[in-house]
Amino acid sequence: MQPERRAMRGRVLALVLSGLFSGSALAQSPDGLLQQPVPGRLGPMLAQATPVPSASTPVQANTLLPDTSPTARQGTTTAAEGGAVVSGPLGEPMRAPGPATAVFGAALFARGAPSSADTPNPNYVIGIGDRVSVRVWGAIESEAIGQVDADGNLFLPSIGPIKIAGTRAGDLQRVVETEVRRIYTQQVQVYAVLLGVNRIGVFVTGFVKSPGRQVGTGMESVLDYLLRAGGVDPARGSFRNIEIQRGGRTVQTVDLYPFLLAGRLTRFLFQEGDTIVVNKQGALVSVDGAVRNNYLFEVPGRAMQGEELIQLASPLPAATNVVVRGTRNGAPWSRYTTVTELRRIPLLDQDVVSFITDAPPQTIRVSIEGSRIGPSVLIADRDIGLCQLLDHVAVNPTMADTASVFLLRPSVAAQQKRTIDETLDRLERQLFTATSVTTGVAEIRTAEAGLVTQYISRARRIQPEGRLVVSDGSGRCSDTRLMDGDTVVIPERSEVVLVAGEVTAPQAILWRPNLKVEDYVSQAGGFTQRGNLSNIMIRRASGELVLDPQVGPRPGDELIALPRLDPKAFQIARDVLQLIYQTALSARIFQ
Repeated sequence: MQPERRAMRGRVLALVLSGLFSGSALAQSPDGLLQQPVPGRLGPMLAQATPVPSASTPVQANTLLPDTSPTARQGTTTAAEGGAVVSGPLGEPMRAPGPATAVFGAALFARGAPSSADTPNPNYVIGIGDRVSVRVWGAIESEAIGQVDADGNLFLPSIGPIKIAGTRAGDLQRVVETEVRRIYTQQVQVYAVLLGVNRIGVFVTGFVKSPGRQVGTGMESVLDYLLRAGGVDPARGSFRNIEIQRGGRTVQTVDLYPFLLAGRLTRFLFQEGDTIVVNKQGALVSVDGAVRNNYLFEVPGRAMQGEELIQLASPLPAATNVVVRGTRNGAPWSRYTTVTELRRIPLLDQDVVSFITDAPPQTIRVSIEGSRIGPSVLIADRDIGLCQLLDHVAVNPTMADTASVFLLRPSVAAQQKRTIDETLDRLERQLFTATSVTTGVAEIRTAEAGLVTQYISRARRIQPEGRLVVSDGSGRCSDTRLMDGDTVVIPERSEVVLVAGEVTAPQAILWRPNLKVEDYVSQAGGFTQRGNLSNIMIRRASGELVLDPQVGPRPGDELIALPRLDPKAFQIARDVLQLIYQTALSARIFQ
């Protein structure tokens, strides 16, 4: 019994619905990975109870593609090797791959220039030259309307100068009232208001789009004046080296990166005649791949450490490795390293840094379809086999056809599609390059060309399903290694045989053990003019093809009468017929 039990170990286990077992149909760890199969399952007993034909030589399909279709091409990555991938952030699914093209911070000057309002907001800080109105009445009456002088004072008759420069517009009433009550303790009333701000001219020059004199107020930020000048030229100007000059010397240097990243911008009180100079652009480093910030970052100085670039680019959690390309000593230079090692690498002007994911996944995702009990998605180790996985799938033995399990694999579907396209290309070349020796042959080829061209156009739209046969004629499972994205299909048990192809009335016929192929064809109305008994094919529910059936079909099989074409009717009938079979079988379009 031991060899038989080992052979049946990979069969789909049944969850008996008669109350012998209870609980979940899966044994999974808290993180969702499959653990050991649940003890006490009836896998071997179910395999013995499954009706199968008499013992015969196992037949396994090593490939679903003809010999002319290559499964691995030189210079391409195979499915087993995998390869490095680049995944963009979830918030930007349509990001174009490749090096960055936008300079970090360029969007800051995409909007229009702000207009300087005559009435400032309460947070405006009063400066020299601003117009202020103050009126005092009660025990004493005094009124003054004028500008704040060079010392920051406003002179009020009978009271004297009041220091108001540097005061917020919203605090002007409180500050003036406090100063007045220091002199007159009797009952007095005070009313103070800021009438208007002083206009000054600031020169904006350097690498900006519209250099020149810009009019504003002293309390406006450097961003306001840069916006009025069209903003920093992203192709030539620097976002990290902006100077504010007064009297021919630099009084402050502005770096816009702290503002772009954290909202920090140093305040500066401008005066008439100040100059803002945007210096030339520094070194640029491009970042792309598995990062959130896909930009061209400016290097402060001649080199940037990888640690700073990582903070600016914000790599995704999936990023494991980095490809750095650039120029050193006038020659091309590149490095392949990990994200951790990048922190210690100096980056220079025009370097391109690509963050990639170059670590094989430890788990795979497999879908379960058809007659099943339990979840439709399983997460397992990447080296798991089909038979191991099926130990964790529960089915109803009265409903599931456990002898006909098959796989749907996207990579196989892609190979089938490539095979069909290559065959169609070869057929087109043969169709349009064939020569005709007589006028009659030329007329035949013209008629053929019209029909075949229509078929080629329709055949190119066919999408194969990528079916992989994993069960032999006895219903035993081949323990093939599963791949990520595979779909395990457990067909529903059926009691009918579908008769299709070149029969008069294609239909589903109830299966009986004593019926032969001829009987099923007879119940379907017999063969058409292009059908005969020698062109019969049986397709099992598992996808296995029987081209020379010696016994009748099983329950759930498809009995297909293939068309018979006279090779004299068409010059290229053999190629067309072969292509029809390939496309129909790969996409299951026989009806």
